[in-house]
Amino acid sequence: MEAEKIIAEATRRFLGNKVFRTEALPLSGSNRRYFRIFAGNETFIGVFNPDLRENRAFIHISKQFAALSLPVPSILYEELENHVYFLNDLGNTTLLHTLSKDEDGRLTPASKNYYQKAIAYLPLFQIKGSDVIDYSICYPREAFDRQSMMWDLNYFKYYFARLANVPFDEQKIENDFECLTDFLCQTERKYFLYRDFQSRNIMIFNDEPYFIDYQGGRRGALHYDIASILFEAKTFLHPDDRQELLDFYIGELNKLHPVDKDSFLEFYYAYVYIRLMQAMGAYGFRGLYEKKELFLQSIPMALEHLRWLRTQVKLPVALPELERVWDYLIDNEHIRQLAQKSLPLTVKIISFSYKKGLPIDNSDHGGGFVFDCRAVVNPGREERFKTLTGKDEAVIQYLESDSSAQLFFAHVWGLIASSILTYQQRGFTYLSVAFGCTGGQHRSVYFAEKLCNQIKLSYPSVRIELMHRELEMAENPLSDNH
Repeated sequence: MEAEKIIAEATRRFLGNKVFRTEALPLSGSNRRYFRIFAGNETFIGVFNPDLRENRAFIHISKQFAALSLPVPSILYEELENHVYFLNDLGNTTLLHTLSKDEDGRLTPASKNYYQKAIAYLPLFQIKGSDVIDYSICYPREAFDRQSMMWDLNYFKYYFARLANVPFDEQKIENDFECLTDFLCQTERKYFLYRDFQSRNIMIFNDEPYFIDYQGGRRGALHYDIASILFEAKTFLHPDDRQELLDFYIGELNKLHPVDKDSFLEFYYAYVYIRLMQAMGAYGFRGLYEKKELFLQSIPMALEHLRWLRTQVKLPVALPELERVWDYLIDNEHIRQLAQKSLPLTVKIISFSYKKGLPIDNSDHGGGFVFDCRAVVNPGREERFKTLTGKDEAVIQYLESDSSAQLFFAHVWGLIASSILTYQQRGFTYLSVAFGCTGGQHRSVYFAEKLCNQIKLSYPSVRIELMHRELEMAENPLSDNH
């Protein structure tokens, strides 16, 4: 309430006599509080953050990036003495919200295009941004140096390995930390390091990427940020997509700053490891210690990234105790059980016929969506499809080739993906999604199946209940499910 009051008072000073209202945005993993402020036909974002040094870093970096015409939020107003600043509103859609995968777990062309658009900007931040940033203002440290690296490694040790009861030799693991940091410090570290270059910190606004949450940025190596986005647990990208996007990044980097690919790759996976350990430290602190479900849900995917690294990558530096810890984590069922103690989000997906009425939702809160598919082309009007359903390949291919059907689903997916993330963040456990068409046989079934598959690929921690009401009634006429 204190933050909302301070934001409201600052808004009055900013807007003068204009009428406005504020809406608190969902909490994140930080102490920052965000509010959307509505004033007539305009909206903007109010930020309250008690950390003055972090505010100064964010505002300085934002202004420098804006001067380079990089796509970052504009600083509209600031009251640093009151820990408040205002930004232009970039909407609610992040790169994570747009994530879409095919049946093989690969990024769809649309998703890959968004990733490439975002990654194409990374060298501009790193190379051109570094020329204008005053690193003495950066917070909490001006460089990703040996001290920063040791902080991250100890974060992993104390907040993940210790909390998960992983056995290790204290001195031996410290020796490995020293060895790893010695190796990482051999890289050139004179570029802007974004620090949290991830899908949730990249907004998609007017179909273009905009970048936020770089207040932890500092001087560092090129490798770290591309490792951050490609090995993000939440998105769990297919290895082939990771490789293609890495090659794309190196190509874009070479346009500004020529690098030898082999030399870059020599250090790249060591940076992947330290970034992954930093992230696991955060999952341990926020999830295992603070019991925040959103962070617990990332642990299984982080462990799968670790498994892939251990089987596919040979580091050019010996880390025997760390390797033993990594191997212990990968196959320890106790660790996975710790991550699964909280109730997962269940999404119930239903197809139905409007002729038979809306489906009954027996949940306590009734949260969810009902989508009317009747505006989409109807396969049931064609004789060849009359005895088929939306689960049959012929019907699937028919609707896959129809642009209106695909546009309909794109809008559906945007809403559902956003809701899944919000529900997980707030600890909700149930979401209902219903698709209705004329007979409950073709379109509604197709979209229900498509959504089910998309959630499985994009959010593997989500539990799904799928029901085709009219199809099940046809199979079992005595059923009472309607």
